[in-house]
Amino acid sequence: MAYVVTHSTKWYYQYMLLTYQYKLNPTPQQVVTMETWGELLRRHYNYALGQRLDWLNRTRSQIDRCSLISEPIGEVPQKVDYYTQASDLKQTKELFPEYKNIYADCQQQNLVRLDKAWKQWLMSDKNGKRGGRPRFKKRGDICSFTFPRVNCAKAGAHLVRNILKLSKIGEIEVILHRPIPDGFEIKQATILKKADGWYVSFSLLDKTVPEPIPVDEIKTATGIDVGLEKFLTTADGQSVEVPQYYRKAQSVLVRQQRKLARKTKGSKNYQKQSNKVAKLHLHVARQRKEFHYQVAHWLVKSYDLIVFENLNIKGLARTRLAKSILDVAWGAFLQTMQAVAVRRGKHCLGVDPRGTSINCSGCGARVEKTLAVRVHSCSCGLTIDRDWNSAVNLLKHGSVGLPIPVCGGLDISQPVKQKVSFVNLRCSRYTACS
Repeated sequence: MAYVVTHSTKWYYQYMLLTYQYKLNPTPQQVVTMETWGELLRRHYNYALGQRLDWLNRTRSQIDRCSLISEPIGEVPQKVDYYTQASDLKQTKELFPEYKNIYADCQQQNLVRLDKAWKQWLMSDKNGKRGGRPRFKKRGDICSFTFPRVNCAKAGAHLVRNILKLSKIGEIEVILHRPIPDGFEIKQATILKKADGWYVSFSLLDKTVPEPIPVDEIKTATGIDVGLEKFLTTADGQSVEVPQYYRKAQSVLVRQQRKLARKTKGSKNYQKQSNKVAKLHLHVARQRKEFHYQVAHWLVKSYDLIVFENLNIKGLARTRLAKSILDVAWGAFLQTMQAVAVRRGKHCLGVDPRGTSINCSGCGARVEKTLAVRVHSCSCGLTIDRDWNSAVNLLKHGSVGLPIPVCGGLDISQPVKQKVSFVNLRCSRYTACS
């Protein structure tokens, strides 16, 4: 796969920001230095957050009443923002000389991270939603720092072949398991710690994004219905099985977590066992991510237009099916599929899912059924899999007005099909296998 995105993706008009992640092979001394940086940045983050909360509490007062419990006393401080806190970094280094050993850009990026979380809490986005209140970080919570400039005159990070030179840290070997494509520009580098070692995430600017296929040239289209019995079903009657990586790893996780509960919290044995549990979770997350990319590439390669349902995944995750819903990770998959589609010049469209599982794809009649009923059977004679029927309805909703041959539902004169064919993604070139 030539267009794998390992961490996150943002796309704009004619370019994309990709994140390629590589493992580092630091020396023991470099590990100590990076861990020290993380701890010092955590303390500074907490101090800066405390400054902002103190300013907010001292300047916030209700219009028509005063508190009978407590009122702030003393001089009201000036407004605290990123610029005032960044200007105080010089004073911080004078009071605490250990901060002189941290590259200045990394300290500024630490404040940028806090400023972003602060604004997300106080100001709503375009959908009217706000983030939660920023929290104080406990030891080990901040295990990453960012160099905002790479391979330029005033950069603190330089990548030469497989050697990453970091200011005030030294040269670190990078395990380049795949080369950085030609023409990609490295915008920034983030050093982060995971359960199995240290990694670097390069933010790459890709200006080779193809233009989307014109609407009048779309030849193949499908709708996909995601679920828990089957991961997804297309309008062609092809399904992908649910891998259930977390469910399969649950027995091992239970044993390891029981061992962790018996250890003395804070001891060396507790830290070793905690790292084992973290590695298991990391392995499950990587399995799930690889599976999402396999399915996304198969869909984008097979179809020019993919119609999916806009689900309220957060609301569904509060039901009794929460564990299974979070295990399949529909939201992460849909985000991955849209990123792969943009990279290949294909189209993805989200539609309202209401009525797609109940309405008949053949005649449009409303056929009420519970979740336990997995076969759609209509009085018009159409009997197909429930998810297949929903996928056809999604395709019909998303292709209105498009000049493509849309399936208008399975005709009753066709042979009755109750079962879908499952796709084997392990086959070469992601071909469909029954």
